[in-house]
Amino acid sequence: QVQLVESGGGLVQAGGSLRLSCQASGRTFSSYDMGWFRQAPGKERKFVAGISWSGGSTRYADSVKGRFTISRDNAKNTVYLQMNNLKPEDTAVYYCAADPLTGRGYGDWGQGTQVTVSS
Repeated sequence: QVQLVESGGGLVQAGGSLRLSCQASGRTFSSYDMGWFRQAPGKERKFVAGISWSGGSTRYADSVKGRFTISRDNAKNTVYLQMNNLKPEDTAVYYCAADPLTGRGYGDWGQGTQVTVSS
C-alpha cells in the first residue's frame, strides 16, 4: 500500500498552465504504475494520464493529448502532471492513483486537488 498526497491545484485562466504533484510514501514507489484521474461535478471519474513504473511508457486521454504531460521522479517518490493550454472543461478534482501491478488496477488513491479554469 502507498499513501498519496496531491498538490498544485488552483484557479487559472483559460490558456494558462498548472503543474500538479503527487507525493507518495513508501519504499516501493518505483514498482508502481501511476496515473492521474479527474472528476468534474456530477460526472464520473475519468482517466487523464498514466505512466509506467520506469517512466518509459506514458498514455493519455484523447481530450488532453498534446496539452498535458505526465512524468515521475522515482528518487523523490513523486509523479507530476504538467497541464498547459488549460480549458474550462478541464475544471475538476484531480486524483493521483497507484497501480501495484498485481492485476487489480489502481488501488491506492489520493484525496484530490481542485483545478478550476475560468473562461
